[in-house]
Amino acid sequence: MKKDEKASIPLKKILIISIIVIFMAGASVMAANSKMNTVKIILSNNYEMTVLSNKSKVSDILEENHIIISENEVVSPKINEELSDNKTIRIAKEEGQSEIAENNYKEITTEKLLEENYSNITEKVTTEQMEIPFETITKDVSNGGTKQNKVVQNGVNGIKEVTYKIKYQDDVEIERIELSSKIIKEPKNKIIEVQTKKVTSRGGTSRGSTSVTYSNGKWSYSDSEIDLLCAITAQECSSSYQGALAVITTACNRAQSSKWRSRGTDPLSQYKAKGQFCYSLDSHWKRRLNGNYSSVVKQAVLDALNGKRNHNYLSFRAAGTASGVNIGGNVYFNPM
Repeated sequence: MKKDEKASIPLKKILIISIIVIFMAGASVMAANSKMNTVKIILSNNYEMTVLSNKSKVSDILEENHIIISENEVVSPKINEELSDNKTIRIAKEEGQSEIAENNYKEITTEKLLEENYSNITEKVTTEQMEIPFETITKDVSNGGTKQNKVVQNGVNGIKEVTYKIKYQDDVEIERIELSSKIIKEPKNKIIEVQTKKVTSRGGTSRGSTSVTYSNGKWSYSDSEIDLLCAITAQECSSSYQGALAVITTACNRAQSSKWRSRGTDPLSQYKAKGQFCYSLDSHWKRRLNGNYSSVVKQAVLDALNGKRNHNYLSFRAAGTASGVNIGGNVYFNPM
């Protein structure tokens, strides 16, 4: 073997060993670079997500997971920094952004919208009158026994005057602001007394019993008895207030007449007397119970019970069947 050939063998060995060393070093670097990290990402809405990444830079990890940072968000660690030891990336809203956004929204929805989109805006100051509802006060003045409610003072609504500044857009009201108010008339409370019912039995022929109090020329009945009085009155005449008042006046005149007192000493007893009014002649009046009559009929009955009269007669018949004074379709007269 020649001397040059012997010298080349060690050189070949050195070259081969060097290549092997370089290859192993590169493999080690690649293994280090390909190491996967578990990274927690907390979004600005507090949603947490866990990802695997071999990246170490925050921006690379976010880009790898398709997460875009908006202008009002901040990232910790900063977006150009390396991942910290706790392997956590936190995204949050900048302080004050929510308040700024809310203020901007309010600004847009009031003045700016009015300036930009509501050009036909007019303002007007006006004064209106409003009712002030009365209150109902109930006083218990009973002393045992059967009780009944009696209205001793009717309620009356008050009046309040209110001044407003009203904003219109194309004649349509869009805003109303109260500037001032003052009371023109104070409301008057309704007063109801819970009283002990006084029951007086009135004698009579086949007229049935009733409960009634009489004082200072006025009769007081229970609500159900008032309803019955109105139903009978309406059946006899409901054409007008004067017509209804004439019917109930006849019963009141009889109750205070010595000639008719045997049939009863109050209007309802007179209504129930046999063969006199519709109560004992037919049952048509029953369909008018429970308020099935006009308000003028009830007002006429209440006025008569409180002393109002519109004639001095004791009897009546349908017009055309007798002679006398015609009131509301009935002819009134005094029997011989």
